[in-house]
Amino acid sequence: MSATLARVQALAATGELRISGHGYDELAADGLLAAEVIAGPDGAIVIEDYPAYPKGPCVLVLQADSSGAPIHVVWGIPAGKDTPGVLITC
Repeated sequence: MSATLARVQALAATGELRISGHGYDELAADGLLAAEVIAGPDGAIVIEDYPAYPKGPCVLVLQADSSGAPIHVVWGIPAGKDTPGVLITC
C-alpha cells in the first residue's frame, strides 16, 4: 500500500481533510457531492503514487461514489506538513 494513501486514510478518520479550489470546481463539473468523495478513501485503490512530488506527497486513486460508480481522485498532503489531507482533483 502507498504510505501517502495510508496517511490520507488516517487523516480522513480524524476529519482532517480539505478540498482544494480546483477540487471543488471538478466536483461541481462532475456533479459529485463533496461528502461522497471524502467518504471514499478507505476503499481506494492506488493507481499512481507520487511520494516525492515537490508540492507534497500525492496519490492518484480509484474509489467509488455512493452509487458505486468509479471516481479517479488525487489526494495529497502539503509539502513539509503532516496535515491536512487534501482532495486535489477528481
